[in-house]
Amino acid sequence: MSQNKSIPIFEEGEASLIQPIDLDGFREHNRKKTKKLIDKTITEKEAIDKYVKNGDYVGFELYGTVRCPMSLTRELVRSGKTDFRIVGQGVHELDLMFAANMVREIDFTYISLEVYGISDNMRRRVESGDVTKIVEWSNAAITWRFKAASMGIPFIPTRSMLGTDTLKKSSAKVIECPFTHQKIALLPALFVDVGFIHVNRADIHGNCQIDGISGFAFEMSRACKNLIISTEKIVPTDEIREHPDRTIIPYYLVDAVIHAPYGSWPGEMAGMYERDEPHYKMFVEKQKTKEGMDEYMKEWIYDLSDHQSLIDKVGKKRLQELTL
Repeated sequence: MSQNKSIPIFEEGEASLIQPIDLDGFREHNRKKTKKLIDKTITEKEAIDKYVKNGDYVGFELYGTVRCPMSLTRELVRSGKTDFRIVGQGVHELDLMFAANMVREIDFTYISLEVYGISDNMRRRVESGDVTKIVEWSNAAITWRFKAASMGIPFIPTRSMLGTDTLKKSSAKVIECPFTHQKIALLPALFVDVGFIHVNRADIHGNCQIDGISGFAFEMSRACKNLIISTEKIVPTDEIREHPDRTIIPYYLVDAVIHAPYGSWPGEMAGMYERDEPHYKMFVEKQKTKEGMDEYMKEWIYDLSDHQSLIDKVGKKRLQELTL
């Protein structure tokens, strides 16, 4: 029998974990979820009221502005709940949260206005100290952290981030692989208190299908204690069963289903509608100053009661122009 030896840590990131690793607590929470095929359709407000509380660790799944869960984001902002810890891998939705001063700590990968550069709105919140902690990761590392959580393991080994300053600003640790004797980075599992995902179609039970790029929906959906889904279309379960290979998120992971046509606007949905570029350019200009950002938030968030009010404000004509 080989002698028990501890594995030396060669290097470790300077940041402490934002979200604790609680494998048993996550399992216990999921055991209590119903496995019955019940109707989970509710409104955005009902979902936020029921499943989100101040200080939660929340995650948004998307790819740039593709499939942004924007109807859920706006309702979260209107709720007045605050002091969130977030996984930062977004664009427009996180900018709205920064504007509302709801974010305190970030597991940061990429938050930007894409081709329009870094968000001045986000920069103001970070530089003012409203955001108290930032921990850096690569896009792949965040996805693999979700994967570790979904597998029920405390970390996942990878060569990602080795030799980079990103690792130095993270919470990862570097050890010697006991098999190859090469350096390997250990990425801690990431559990989400509440996850928000927008999909192309779902049934009333929460079986979800995504067209086009799937981002990290598979991994994050399996790492969430509570998962809120918004969907462009609600379809019969028989339609879902015709193409079971497309069901990326099964019903038993989902806590709430919200019917939200154009729920990603001003973002886009593969095969359904394009991004509203004129609106987004207007937003980019507004967010350059606090006064402009406040004006945008009042007009497009606070003065609207719900997602249908937003759809009415955008107008059928404009939405038809965006529809593919």
